[in-house]
This record gives sequence, C-alpha cells and structure tokens, in this order.
Amino acid sequence: MNVILCGMMGSGKTTVGKALAARLGREWLDTDAVITEDYGEISDIFANFGEEFFRFLETQLAYELSQKDNLVISTGGGFFTREKPARFLKENGKIIFLHARVETLKKRLENDESRPLLRGGEPLSQKLSRMIKARYYVYESISDYAVDVDEKSVDEIVGEIVERLEKK
Repeated sequence: MNVILCGMMGSGKTTVGKALAARLGREWLDTDAVITEDYGEISDIFANFGEEFFRFLETQLAYELSQKDNLVISTGGGFFTREKPARFLKENGKIIFLHARVETLKKRLENDESRPLLRGGEPLSQKLSRMIKARYYVYESISDYAVDVDEKSVDEIVGEIVERLEKK
C-alpha cells in the first residue's frame, strides 16, 4: 500500500512526504519532480504545451505509480483536478489531504516565483482563495482522511498520519 499526500501548493506535501517516508522506511517520490526529470521545468511545460498536457502527464504517472508498492507520494496541487489520477492511486493506496488555511499558504508562497498558476493578475490571497474554493471539495472527496497542518511541526503532522495509518 502507498501513502499519497494531496493538498494545495504550500501545504507541506514535499516536506511532510520526505519526513513520512523516512519514518516509515519507504521510498519517497514527488510527482512534480518525476515529471520535471523527464520533461523539463513545469513552467516550461505550461508555456510550451499548456496545462492540459501537464495534466495528461500527471494521469500517466498516476497509473505507473499505482502499479508500485510501499511508496510515499507527494502530489502537485492540481494533481487530482482530473478523476483518473485519484482512481488509479486509490487502487493501492491511502490518500491523505494536508489541509492548510489561506493565511498559512500565503505566508509560505508569497516569495515563490516558481509556480506558474500564481503568476500575475490578482493578489496572492485572492488567487489562493479561488483555488481552494475550486479544489477543496476534490481533496476532501478523494482523501481517506484529512490532517490540519496549520501551526503544527512536521513531526506532529507525520505522527498524526502514522497514527491514522496504524488504525487503518
């Protein structure tokens, strides 16, 4: 069984994923990192091929990862905006939603220039609020459970996840 982390960009999926994998003695994979290794920077993929192509790559990767076992997988914020990735990964995994408030995300992302969906236009807090509104239901509906990450240390979050996994 794999453990899959989902949530908004800035919710801590990468940091928590690494720590969780270390604690469980499992391999950790970041879906964005796997895609960039094979296809280049995400911002370049968006610019040259569009978001739809990037989402296709995520779906293909979800299928490949569903065939593996004992992984901790950190997904990109929009990874589950399509139905198939969740369906594939749920076949052999538990999906955990790392829930963070807009204020937490804004604080973590305000100086991050690497995220194509946050560039230009409206203020960051408005963008994040809009994205949360569009994605929250998806994260909640596909996850096996949610963990609040606001004002918690990585160790506290990992401990809560491990406790939930042990209860299965």
